[in-house]
Amino acid sequence: MAFSFVRIAKGRPLVVLSAAVAIALTVMPRLSEAGEAIAVNVDQAKLFRIPGRVATLVVGNPMIADVALQPGGVVVVTGKGYGATNVIAMDRSGEVIEDRVIQVEGPTDDLVTVYRGTDRESYSCKPSCQRRVTLGDSEKYFKSAIDQAGSLSEHAGGTTGKAH
Repeated sequence: MAFSFVRIAKGRPLVVLSAAVAIALTVMPRLSEAGEAIAVNVDQAKLFRIPGRVATLVVGNPMIADVALQPGGVVVVTGKGYGATNVIAMDRSGEVIEDRVIQVEGPTDDLVTVYRGTDRESYSCKPSCQRRVTLGDSEKYFKSAIDQAGSLSEHAGGTTGKAH
C-alpha cells in the first residue's frame, strides 16, 4: 500500500481523514475475532482459520465437538453432541494463540419429531420423510436405525460381515 502526501486546504483535514478511515474500513476484510463463538450443527462440520503457527489443539469436551488441524492454520470443527465447549490453540512453546467457544446446536433441516408414548423418533422431511438418528431418540429406534445403516454400508461395500 503506497501513501502520498497531498496539501489540504485549511478546514478540510477532518473531512479528508474521515473519508480515508471510512474507505479503509470498507475495503479491509473482516477478521475473525478471538472471542467469537463458533456455531456448528450436530453431525456437520465448519471451517475456521487460526492465525499463527498452531502446534496443538485442545478440546474442552470431545463428546460435544471434535477438531482437526489442517495445513495453513485451518481448523475443522465437527459437532458431535449438543452443548458448548471450547478449543484452545497453542504454539510449540505452549503459548495460547486462541481460545474459542464452540456451540453445537440442533439440526436446521425440516425435522419432524414423533412421540410414541415416551419414545421419541426423528425424521428428516425434505422432500419426503426419512429416518434420522438424532441425540435424544429412544434407544430402540436409535439402535434400529444405526443397525440398518451399518448393514446397508456393509452390503454396498461388497461385504456381509461374515467370514467365508
